[in-house]
Amino acid sequence: MKFQITGIVILLIFYGCYFIKMISQSQKGIRTDQIGKGKEGAAKTIELVMKGSAYLVFAAELFSILFHVCLLPTPMRLVGAAAGAAGAAIFVVSVLTMQDSWRAGVSKTEETALVTNGIYQISRNPAFLGFDLVHIGIGLMFFNWGLFAAVLFAGVMLHLQIVYVEEAFLTEAFGQEYLEYKKKVCRYLGRK
Repeated sequence: MKFQITGIVILLIFYGCYFIKMISQSQKGIRTDQIGKGKEGAAKTIELVMKGSAYLVFAAELFSILFHVCLLPTPMRLVGAAAGAAGAAIFVVSVLTMQDSWRAGVSKTEETALVTNGIYQISRNPAFLGFDLVHIGIGLMFFNWGLFAAVLFAGVMLHLQIVYVEEAFLTEAFGQEYLEYKKKVCRYLGRK
């Protein structure tokens, strides 16, 4: 029961932050959800499949938590709880640091700033790192093969989003400023 409560709390913090930010930005006239909007070809496909993978992994996580499915011993589940909690915290900090420049997906029509302060000094993509840690954490807490496949698929899609959509957009939008930042800070964690 403790793992189920922990899993639900992690998901509530993580998704609560996501939806509170969307509502807050909506009240300011900002469209947060830019996934698949105004894009064509591979970028649109990657974003839409990534969005689908997010729904899939959430459903698999919720099913696994509610039915308390797990094939791993308690120590691994504890590692999962720590990873999930860290992921939720990293995600919240990254969203707060980006302020109104935060979007789900990229938008070529809405002006945003290149954020390089705070947590963005040690990760170019802390929100994605938070996503990954939450999914890995829940995956370890409630390990089963269906959840494993969903977590793996979502992780791959998030990575493709960063590499083929986000980084191309940021290079185009911010040019040399982004390229200099990219030289200093790792994609997920650490400074170069």
